[in-house]
Amino acid sequence: MEAAVKSPLEMFYQWEQTTPNKVFLRQPTQLVWAEFTWAQIGDQVRRLATYIGKQNYPMGSRIAIWSSNSMDWVVVDLAIMMSGHVSVPVYPGQDLKSARYILEHSESQMIFLGAFDHADDADEAIPAGTTRVSIHGATTPCETSLSEILANNPPRTDSPIPDPDGLITMVYTSGTTGNPKGVMHLHSTAGHTMPQTVAKLLKNSPEPTFFSFLPLSHIAERVVVEFTCLYSNGVISFSEGLATFAAELRSVQPTLFFAVPRLWLKFKEGIDAKIPPAMHASLTEEQKFGIRQMLGLSKATTILTGSAPCPRDVQQWFIDMGMWLRDGYGMTENFIDGTGWNADTPPVPGCVGTPWGTAEVRVDELGEILFRSKGVMKGYYKEPEKTAEVIVDGWYHTGDSGRIDENGNLWITGRISEVFKTTKGKFIKPIGLEDLFGRTNLLAQFCVCGHGLDQPVVLTTLSDIAKKMDREEVANKLAAVLKDINTELPPYERINQMFVAKEEWQINNGMLTPTMKLRRKPIEAHFRPWIEANIGKTAVVFE
Repeated sequence: MEAAVKSPLEMFYQWEQTTPNKVFLRQPTQLVWAEFTWAQIGDQVRRLATYIGKQNYPMGSRIAIWSSNSMDWVVVDLAIMMSGHVSVPVYPGQDLKSARYILEHSESQMIFLGAFDHADDADEAIPAGTTRVSIHGATTPCETSLSEILANNPPRTDSPIPDPDGLITMVYTSGTTGNPKGVMHLHSTAGHTMPQTVAKLLKNSPEPTFFSFLPLSHIAERVVVEFTCLYSNGVISFSEGLATFAAELRSVQPTLFFAVPRLWLKFKEGIDAKIPPAMHASLTEEQKFGIRQMLGLSKATTILTGSAPCPRDVQQWFIDMGMWLRDGYGMTENFIDGTGWNADTPPVPGCVGTPWGTAEVRVDELGEILFRSKGVMKGYYKEPEKTAEVIVDGWYHTGDSGRIDENGNLWITGRISEVFKTTKGKFIKPIGLEDLFGRTNLLAQFCVCGHGLDQPVVLTTLSDIAKKMDREEVANKLAAVLKDINTELPPYERINQMFVAKEEWQINNGMLTPTMKLRRKPIEAHFRPWIEANIGKTAVVFE
């Protein structure tokens, strides 16, 4: 590997040697923080690497991590790298069938188990013969634990340099359809892409601090938090869970914060419940700072949203409150070496900006967004045909449609496979329509559908604010929202009805992917009979 290109493991060695006493990871217990330096984490990583080495697995063997975030997750990840093996992260919310597929397909030899959604039924997913090791939060029976390993193994004393062309990780896509696909990335992938990514993310943050709560099994959190920290000598604070999340975030006040649109909606709902939205425009700068402090974002110089479209009205609200919420766009297949809002001006809501790493981006004649960069994957594990379908002449075909404006900024206009046709022969792109429903604080989630119907309809769930209101009042306000939105749309796009589901769409009920994207086909299939039975009735229909 050329001198200028360093793998994440080499960056770890660098800080372990040059700043051994600087804090690296922070783990809370009921809002009391335990802090660990680079040297202390180095000792744990090296002891675990000794244990893994004793198993005598062939080099490049796969080792899985099925856990929510904790300092142990990072320790395990680094020890797998040091041992010459390949990490296979499994989402904490992964369903048992998909988890079993991932573990069997990857041929994982060992699995580290922490806290995850289906821990009580893990035996259904973990193949017989897989060595189990418990880490922070584990309730699943295991052969041994990380604490036992650390107590009974000496630290590895050498610092092996990984083969730049060797695999560092296989990240299985959450996928809205079919089995997950194992995306293979190399040690050199991070070495090539991270310096430029870090330069863009942290240009206003010389001493970066991170707050990690989105699953590290997702490539975005892994790159934006874990790897960015490794390439910048930062500090990562973890969350113990939902009960303490808000207080932890207020305590940490990170300089970089990354969340998905669902959380940005929740944040705004919380402020709306305390300060009527009609008063927001007249807030003073001091009051806006108070809001930022209350949310835990008073020191944040980089605030990111991604994984799914953020409603433009919601994004604009954060910008108006002094929180420049930047939309980032990338995917597992390109190591999120994609685009983001890089200008030193307030972000334009709905725009995913310009390339921020090594990426080149273009839109082909069919309107599909293509990427070429050092971040593009080696391929899908054991699936050369699927790899050849998406990587053509070095360009990764995203499956998303988009356009590039006169300033070189990328706009995503939809998912090519999600466009549907009404009985009038008109093609509808749902994402653009869904974005319009972010203007009301009464709705939490929205999914526009209507293949084979005369007009599109929208499926929604209610926000916490709406759930506390009288149903008739909610119905009247939503009907007014629908009428207002339809005045902006051409006749063929106008949404005839709003269908309000009782329960929030979640990973556990099969309506969301582990990365919080809508599973459109399951959502529409589940609600289709109800929709068809109520076509032409009231403007707002409650389940």
